[in-house]
Amino acid sequence: MSIRLLVALSILALPAVPGAAFAARTCEVKRYGARGDGVSKDTAAIQKAIDDCAVAGGGKVVLAGAAMYVSGPLVLKSHVTLSIAAGTALAGSEDHEDYPTVQQLRETSRMALLSSDDASDITISGGGTIDGRGQSWWPDRSPASRRPRLIVFRHSRHILMENITVRNSPSWTIVPYYSDDLTFRNMSIDAPDRISHNTDGIDPFSSSHVLIDHVTIDTGDDNVAIKSGQPNSPGGDAPSHDITIRDSTFLHGHGLSIGSEVAGGVYNVLVERVHFKGTGTGVRIKSNRDRGNVLKNLVYRDLTMEDVATPILISEFYPTIPDVIEAQAVGRLTPHFSDITIANLTATGARQAAVIVGLPESPVTALTLNHVHIEADKGALIKYAHMTTRDFSVTAAHGAAYLAGADVEGLNTPGGQ
Repeated sequence: MSIRLLVALSILALPAVPGAAFAARTCEVKRYGARGDGVSKDTAAIQKAIDDCAVAGGGKVVLAGAAMYVSGPLVLKSHVTLSIAAGTALAGSEDHEDYPTVQQLRETSRMALLSSDDASDITISGGGTIDGRGQSWWPDRSPASRRPRLIVFRHSRHILMENITVRNSPSWTIVPYYSDDLTFRNMSIDAPDRISHNTDGIDPFSSSHVLIDHVTIDTGDDNVAIKSGQPNSPGGDAPSHDITIRDSTFLHGHGLSIGSEVAGGVYNVLVERVHFKGTGTGVRIKSNRDRGNVLKNLVYRDLTMEDVATPILISEFYPTIPDVIEAQAVGRLTPHFSDITIANLTATGARQAAVIVGLPESPVTALTLNHVHIEADKGALIKYAHMTTRDFSVTAAHGAAYLAGADVEGLNTPGGQ
């Protein structure tokens, strides 16, 4: 990894303190008529408190003194801190009609419980809970866009979420969309495994300078999914870049994903000191011929995995890899995966050690695996990938350790296995 990349990624470690200069005014929602009885809808009172703080130049909107405030969608404003006290929950209305249809992420969707639009210096904190109460939405197996996301930061900057619990989103939980400088730290995100489909934890979408630090995520879909552009995008998508994920724990969920929708590209991602337990995958990089671009400068290091079904899954065929792979012409949306380093990874209890499959017309290139040790039922499937390995070992309970059809340096050689 270049010195320039290390410097760029290290900048993300600097603490963000959005809203710190705007906390003079306090707007307690009970003074605006919010009941906090767990039944009445306090949407209007909470929104009025947010608006008043914003008009005054910024301040703190406080939800306290009650167990639950029920609300429909709320719009966050610049220089406002939303403080939800410990023991207090902001709960999404269970009336589906409270979530109007909107255009979001270039598609028709429903308005999120919390959203911002072209705003800056927003903080969500306080030790309490944001509960989307998505249970009534989950039985609908139609596309996720028909269900509201929980929190969407759209074209926003200088965002901080910390010391908060976020749970039970109807679909994707937290989505930075075309946003910059966002910090998520010392918080947890959860939704029940299996039944809460598409409840991704944090999905940076065409966003930059994102820090995910000391976050526990336990959901029914991707724990984190970095995206940039929809399938069959007409073009004009911005990349996601300069993203750090560190010192976090992922329980259940589908793993730490880049993709599958990456029509704008992704670069400069650093993942370090993350523990996975019971997730479907660990390192997951995925795309397809209808949604790809350049994915490069991806660094993963110091990862531990317990009972992760597939610790490493790098595939340019999403969602399934065909039995017969034929080359096609390279097009505008062909994925190109390169400059990927995975170092110091230990995994036990896996079902399949790894799946690394590029396209015949666009193989995975410059993939480096150093000090990677995986114990699994089945070995590693490798096709259309140019790899270099050092101290890479797979222990397979059944069958061969490596099913290699690639240009792989270091396999089955001294120091390679």
